[in-house]
Amino acid sequence: VQLQASGGGLVQAGGSLRLSCAASGFTFTWYNMGWFRQAPGKEREFVAAVSWSGGMTYYSDSVKGRFTISRDNAKNTVYLQMNSLKPEDTAVYYCAADGVVRRPRVGFGVREYGYWGQGTLVTVSS
Repeated sequence: VQLQASGGGLVQAGGSLRLSCAASGFTFTWYNMGWFRQAPGKEREFVAAVSWSGGMTYYSDSVKGRFTISRDNAKNTVYLQMNSLKPEDTAVYYCAADGVVRRPRVGFGVREYGYWGQGTLVTVSS
């Protein structure tokens, strides 16, 4: 199993970034996918998730209305479009695959995800 996140970088407040996570080594279409982030000195937190079918999406309150998660099952890739970025969005962003095949509900906890990418750093300057 491999999850390769990319797209991070330095952006000014109010700007946008699009993160991508390319998956391989497992049947991507069977798994809910999520994005988490971890700021320095803080615990890893849920950002967004999309169901294995792509029909349901979920967001943390802190990013709702600004971030959009999507998936392209033909490309085995999940995306996180981040708009109106704020300095408090600065963190390492991780994509993750659910630990359970076709879980009927999307999980929000770190422990519900069994596979993790290496992370990509997003820095938002004020």
